[in-house]
Amino acid sequence: MLRQTCFAATSKRTFSTKLSSSFPTNTKPAASVLLRPVVRNALVKDALPGAVRVAAFHACGRRAILPPLPQVIDGTANDPAPVPPANPSHGSYHWTFERLVSAGLIPLTIAPFAAGSLNPTMDAILCATILIHSHIGFESIVIDYIPTKRLPKTRMLFWWGLRLATVTVGVGLYEFETNDVGVTEAIKRIWHA
Repeated sequence: MLRQTCFAATSKRTFSTKLSSSFPTNTKPAASVLLRPVVRNALVKDALPGAVRVAAFHACGRRAILPPLPQVIDGTANDPAPVPPANPSHGSYHWTFERLVSAGLIPLTIAPFAAGSLNPTMDAILCATILIHSHIGFESIVIDYIPTKRLPKTRMLFWWGLRLATVTVGVGLYEFETNDVGVTEAIKRIWHA
């Protein structure tokens, strides 16, 4: 009912002197009908184009993050996607190794603090496991979110950045283990500080 009144009020028939059969009869003057908030809002919305209303919420133009791919098909439309050759070191063995490293972090993190011993060998194993776990996780991010076909140079940059970061963190952890107190002792001191 309200929508019908708004549409009828905003049409040109509202300002005419003749009543049509589709227009609801109203005993109030036309000025009072136009002063209603619902009618006034409908008139304002019709006066402003949609682009002006949307532009108030955007600071800049619309840009794609990645450039669009060329609209070509390699081969024919009925060719299947290429299947990589089977390789256990990149398949089931790799996944099993990732799960073992992730599961191994749980006892390696708890054992030094629960047992009370600060063995440098246990500390080195913990650091190596954390380093491997982090490298595999960031490697998965690069594989999943930076496609080779679309961004080959960016992917290579991230691969080498990941390798450099892994080596840098490994050298830093080795220096911290050999020339300082070690990771578990540092965590213990921070915890009791």
